[in-house]
Amino acid sequence: MAPAPPLAASFSPADLQKRLATGDCWVRCGTRLYDLSDFVRHHPGGEQLLRMRAGQDISADLDGPPHRHSANARRWLEQYYVGELRRDPQGSAENEAPAPCSAEKQKAGPNMEAKPCEAEWEQDLVDWQKPLLWQVGYLGEKYEEWVHQPVLRPIRLFHSDLFEALSKAVWYSVPIIWVPLMLYLSWSYYRILAQGNVRLFTSFTTEYSVPVPKSVFPGLILLGMLSWTILEYLIHRFLFHMKPPSDSYYLIMLHFMLHGLHHKAPFDSSRLVFPPAPASLMIAFFYLLMHLVLPEAVGGTVFSGGLLGYVIYDMIHYYLHFGSPHKGSLLYNLKAYHVKHHFSHQKSGFGITSKLWDYFFHTLVPEEPYLKTQ
Repeated sequence: MAPAPPLAASFSPADLQKRLATGDCWVRCGTRLYDLSDFVRHHPGGEQLLRMRAGQDISADLDGPPHRHSANARRWLEQYYVGELRRDPQGSAENEAPAPCSAEKQKAGPNMEAKPCEAEWEQDLVDWQKPLLWQVGYLGEKYEEWVHQPVLRPIRLFHSDLFEALSKAVWYSVPIIWVPLMLYLSWSYYRILAQGNVRLFTSFTTEYSVPVPKSVFPGLILLGMLSWTILEYLIHRFLFHMKPPSDSYYLIMLHFMLHGLHHKAPFDSSRLVFPPAPASLMIAFFYLLMHLVLPEAVGGTVFSGGLLGYVIYDMIHYYLHFGSPHKGSLLYNLKAYHVKHHFSHQKSGFGITSKLWDYFFHTLVPEEPYLKTQ
C-alpha cells in the first residue's frame, strides 16, 4: 500500500466516531482513512453495503483471493483518502483489542499467504483463500442466510484458471458479441419476409394458412423483446432464486454458480453480465426452439428481438450496479428497486428492466419509507 503523504491529516479514534455519528461513511485500510459518504449518497447499492462496514477495516475485503480486480479496487479507493488514524499512546490505532489472528497474519510476512485462523473460519464459514464453488455445498442449512450477507471482496469459483476466466466477462463483451449477430439475423430474415412467401400455420393446414408480410417485421421484433422480459422474470424468480435443499450439495453448488455468487458479491464487476461461453448455450437453445415452433423467418425475427432484449437487460443490470442515474429518473428508480431486491427483499422484485411482471404476478417490492440507520 502506498505510504501516506507527509502532510496527511490525522484523526483520532474519537474523531472517527464523531464522523460516523453524523451519518458519514468512513472506512479504514489499516490506519488509512477513506470518506465514502459522497459515493454512498449517489450509489444506493453502495449505501446499503458500505453502511454495514462504516468505521471498519476493509483490507481483507479488498485483498481476498488472487483476483485482477483487487488492485483496481484499491486504486479506486485512493480517490477518497482523507488521512491517517492516529495511534493511541499504547500504539494501537483503535481503542479496542486487535482483531483475532492479526498476529498470525503479520507473521506470514508481505510475500506469504496467511491462512485463515479458526475464528475467521467460524465467522465466514468458508476459506476465502480457496475457490468457493467446492465449499458452499457443505454449508447446508446455513447457505441461505450466508449467501444473502454481501461482501465487498471478489470471489473465485474454480481451481482452473481457464474455467475461472470463462465464468467472468467485461460488460462490453455483451454488445460486441451479440449485437452484430442480432443485426445479421434481423437483416437475413427481413429479406426472407420481403419475398412474400412466408405463411403461418402451414404445418397444420394449407387452406387457412396466414401470409406474413414484411410490414409485420417491427412487430415481430417488439414481440421478441417483450418475450424476453417475461423470460427474464421467470428465470430470475424460479431458477436464480430457487431455494436449494439444504441436504443437496450439488444443487447448492449450482445455485451459487448461477446466481448466489452475485448476491454474495454484488459489486464484483466481472460477474455482472452473463459470460459469453454459457450464454451461447442458452441462446442456441432458444434459437432452435423458435425454429421448431414457428416458420423460420418468423421465429428467427422473434428470436432477434429477444436477443436485443437480452443485450439491453445485461447493460441495464450492469448500470444499475455501477451507474449514477439522476435522481427521479427511470433508471434511478430501477436502481433503487434493484437495491431493495439485493439487500432486503430477495423474494420479490425480480424484474430488472421493468416492474411489469412484478405487477402482474404480485411480486412487487413493498414500498417502505427510508429510515436512516446508524
